Amino acid sequence: MLKHSHASPTPPARTVVVGARGFVGRRVTRTLEQCGWPVLALGSDSLDLLADDAAARLAEQLRPDDAMVFVSALTPDRGRDIATFMKNLTMAEAACRALAAQPIRHLVYIGSDAVYPDAESRIVETTPCHPGGFHGMMHLARELMFQTAMGPATALLRPSLLYGADDTHNGYGPNRFRRQVEKGETITLFGGGEECRDHVLVDDLATIVRLCLEHGSQGVLNVATGRSLSFHYVAELAIAASGGQPVEIRPTPRNNPIIHRHFDIISAIKAFPGFAWTAPEEGFVTVWRELEGRRAAGGEV
Repeated sequence: MLKHSHASPTPPARTVVVGARGFVGRRVTRTLEQCGWPVLALGSDSLDLLADDAAARLAEQLRPDDAMVFVSALTPDRGRDIATFMKNLTMAEAACRALAAQPIRHLVYIGSDAVYPDAESRIVETTPCHPGGFHGMMHLARELMFQTAMGPATALLRPSLLYGADDTHNGYGPNRFRRQVEKGETITLFGGGEECRDHVLVDDLATIVRLCLEHGSQGVLNVATGRSLSFHYVAELAIAASGGQPVEIRPTPRNNPIIHRHFDIISAIKAFPGFAWTAPEEGFVTVWRELEGRRAAGGEV
């Protein structure tokens, strides 16, 4: 669970977003800037966390009253092997060495629900962590690294499956299904798409990050809507968001057992009682319209 160190919401003097060019980092940066907050956005173009001098370069840019959002990582589509795992730990090590050289006030780490067992069907913040692969192991190790570096002034966020207009990972689910609908391609499901997962609009995650920053939140929070949907229903939503384009949803023979995952979000409700999650029925349409607006403006999609 989270506990707040501020009695009333107080924005940080400045927020440093590390990983600001990625899918999540860009949305977090935009959300904070739209609120008028001072933001130092650091992407891989301005800070290579794998470089030998990364820790020193980051420390030079930090101030004692800063907050940091760390979301920089090599994602699973870049590899699920030992080499990628070690690179991700090296990136976090550089950040931790920078924090040791120049302490800051608060840190929000955006990890993943992959720290939980793959077969666990009902998740709360106290569910024992037992990752089923390198991706989850990496996030769990980085959580420990940042907690050690920052002490209690750390918020660890564990989002479920994310979707949004800027996603580049094309993972199985909303983002891939939307692209298949756009191209008029068949949506191919694993089995009949029976598995249920919790899908979170990236804008909602960015808002949770903002709330954690202005409350000085500490502890662990799962970022999930509390509503798990089957992948078959998600495919139907992707088609509906497009206005009902004639796209086939095709099942395939099942090779793996059906495993559902659900979240109990009472901790999020207690932490931020005024926050309302975006329903996927609304969120899918929001993403589709955002992309249509970019196309109409001649922008990048």
